Amino acid sequence: MQRQYRAFLVGSAALLLLASGGLLPAAAAAPPAKAPSATDLTGLWTNASYTKLQRPKAFKSLVVSPDEARAFEASLAKHHGVTAFGEDTVGQLDSEFSDSGDGLARIDGQIRSSWIVDPANGRIPYTPAGRKLLGLDDDDRYDNPEDLDASARCMTGNGSAPPQTSAMDANELQIIQTPNEVLLASEKNHDVRIIHLNQPRDPNRPASWAGESVGHWEGATLVVDTRGFREPVVDRFFLAYTKGAVIKERFTRTSPTQIRYLFTVTDPAVFSQPWRGEMVFNATTKPMYEYACHEGNYSLPSMLRAARLGRQPPPKPTAAPNPSSPKPTP
Repeated sequence: MQRQYRAFLVGSAALLLLASGGLLPAAAAAPPAKAPSATDLTGLWTNASYTKLQRPKAFKSLVVSPDEARAFEASLAKHHGVTAFGEDTVGQLDSEFSDSGDGLARIDGQIRSSWIVDPANGRIPYTPAGRKLLGLDDDDRYDNPEDLDASARCMTGNGSAPPQTSAMDANELQIIQTPNEVLLASEKNHDVRIIHLNQPRDPNRPASWAGESVGHWEGATLVVDTRGFREPVVDRFFLAYTKGAVIKERFTRTSPTQIRYLFTVTDPAVFSQPWRGEMVFNATTKPMYEYACHEGNYSLPSMLRAARLGRQPPPKPTAAPNPSSPKPTP
């Protein structure tokens, strides 16, 4: 303790000596922090929000009133912003960690009911082939491991591939920039997406779940074009793409603490029209945690078994015993 105290005194005396000699002006000891450049997206960001990709049935329009928002937010706040699906008999809503923000998103002072802004109904415009591809009308897909989506197997997730949508948990995004790349490190599935700047596409790059992203700056906006998705389908939380899909994104830093994010998804094989979304990422100081998702793989045998049992005919009812019948002699 005495040694540490002596070191502290020596260091303090040296600083005082420099300051008194004019070598280190006291006012210049801590230079003021510079405001981030408009083309600097570096940092930790989050899109956690009660607002989700598609508009819930509770709302009829993209922009909702403060009274509508308060009523909707109050119902979700009971379980940390997570929607209750059916009866929660094991307390999952309150026992599991969630990261859903503290209310609906505000964009330009408007309270938004969905990230989707076009179509006007705030819903994904599937074609009949797209619905079939995702198995939205067929519960039998749980009978076949090849039909299960990639998110059920913990292989992809919201935020780990374009567009950068949000979920009930793990909504942080770390952005790192170099002169030639922009890296998007997602908390979800700990995936890292690399956007190559001002470079041609690699003709030998294999198709992948996240596709190949190339970008360039248009003023203060990072414009990203992603294609090269893997066949036959990339699916995660109601999204499916074929090899012809094109996703275009625009990242604009509108303030030191916010990024405006726009995206357009085009895939005629799955969607009846291109559809657009608008979102904000807010700066955060919360740490990013490891996202270790394994339950989808571990529970796969049980999921398949339950689906197959569910397709069997119910057991025939057995006749109730007749109380008047003589009891068997022991």
